Amino acid sequence: MLTDTDKEFLSLTATVTAGYQLFFFLIAAVFQFDKLTDFAGSTNFVIIALLTLVKKGSWHLRQVVLTAMIVIWSTRLALYLFFRILRWGEDKRYDRMRHNVGNLAVFFIFQGLWVWTVTLPVTVVNASDKDPSIQAEDIIGWIMWFVGTIVEILADKDKFSFKNSPESKGKWCEIGLWKYSRHPNYFGDILLTWGYFVASLPIIEGAEWLVLIGPVFLTLLLLFVSGLTILEKSGDKKFGNVEAYRVYKKRTSPLIPLPRSIYGNLPYWFKSVFLFEFPIYNRYLNRNRTKQG
Repeated sequence: MLTDTDKEFLSLTATVTAGYQLFFFLIAAVFQFDKLTDFAGSTNFVIIALLTLVKKGSWHLRQVVLTAMIVIWSTRLALYLFFRILRWGEDKRYDRMRHNVGNLAVFFIFQGLWVWTVTLPVTVVNASDKDPSIQAEDIIGWIMWFVGTIVEILADKDKFSFKNSPESKGKWCEIGLWKYSRHPNYFGDILLTWGYFVASLPIIEGAEWLVLIGPVFLTLLLLFVSGLTILEKSGDKKFGNVEAYRVYKKRTSPLIPLPRSIYGNLPYWFKSVFLFEFPIYNRYLNRNRTKQG
């Protein structure tokens, strides 16, 4: 059963997140201005993490470390996304939403859910009076967060360099970590989010296991809604008739970075069951093949 403090903190973070996202939704809808859209999501994490830490005021090591993890990751992400949109101008991801208030509202609702659910572990830990000694779960969670963050940073750096190179026009990115995963940035994001959950395990009990919603929601969102599905479809439409691109998809893992010499020789059923190579990621590739035939 959730404690009264848990309920208070969960209600507070939900209210703050809803209000914060509503504020930026109104800016985007009224002024058709999308340069602050990603910034609104990333900075919301900082507000929630610091708010819950300061409100509780107990400053246990586990609380401070988890809060710092959220703040460091989200601040880096906010600055990167803001710089990227300034550098590239309008974000094509928002083309269908910019002039459609309904689609824009759905986006901000999902963004709010993303923020609130992913921060659940730090919210519950910061709300707790429990302070057991540092355990193996803490260390494992911190390592997962560190590795995931480094992977995400390197992937973003590689992709940014690729997009800004004149030689990359009309090509797909397969430099750096992108040689071993078609979406290494999402792998890093999923890994670090599960790290928050694992690091909260020494604290959570009973109904507090609802914090599991965070990594599950983020994983499903990236795998089936806003991440891989959309980008795989876009890539297949652009390059599906190029044989080199077909070979690239066959040899390159969709999520977990793996050497091509290993991944390319695995049977398709194994890739589908264990490595997230779902049929939906190839349906447009298959359509192109049918048209070509």
